[in-house]
Amino acid sequence: MSRYQMIVFDWDGTLMDSTRDITRAIQAASADLGLPVPDDERASWVIGLSLQQALDHAVPGLSDRDRAKFLERYRYHYLRRDTELQLFEGVEELLDSLACRGVLLAVATGKSRLGLNRALQGSPIASYFSATRCADETFSKPHPAMLLELMDELYVEPEKVLMVGDTSHDLNMAANAKVHGLGVTYGAHSVDELKRHPHEALADDIATLQDWLIQRV
Repeated sequence: MSRYQMIVFDWDGTLMDSTRDITRAIQAASADLGLPVPDDERASWVIGLSLQQALDHAVPGLSDRDRAKFLERYRYHYLRRDTELQLFEGVEELLDSLACRGVLLAVATGKSRLGLNRALQGSPIASYFSATRCADETFSKPHPAMLLELMDELYVEPEKVLMVGDTSHDLNMAANAKVHGLGVTYGAHSVDELKRHPHEALADDIATLQDWLIQRV
């Protein structure tokens, strides 16, 4: 059984209950510009990717001229609800239990640095993270760069690292970085989608995730 020294968490859909709000913001921005509105599955599939990659999939054919307008409308709709977003129940307790056992904690997210800093500002869990990486600072998921940089910064070998996320992008990033991946099924991607990609386990809720992790740190 692996003993992990560092656990890296995705943010949206894994720690923060934001999947629906991101999906709705993409759909509302599409409607504002008179573009075909992606259904829930297509819009939520892009969560975790950089915004550039997300637009290429969720709104194919978006012209360069309309890209800036789309981003402005997306940010408008998302930020309207930003202050209402909540951590999933039990997240703070989960991170505290891991930190008390000496586990290094980090974040690898498709959010921008500005977006993650805004989410962390005043958050009860900000102090638990030793390092963070965002999609606008390096390569986006599923490229392994975020995990490789975090391992270099915190001096942890791949066999001692676990990536936890709610999308296939997270699991594929983990595989590309030669670290273990764990999928949570309460976020953006379906159980069937997660099962198709490399994973050590799937967790249906925070309590199950905590039980699995505590046995392996």
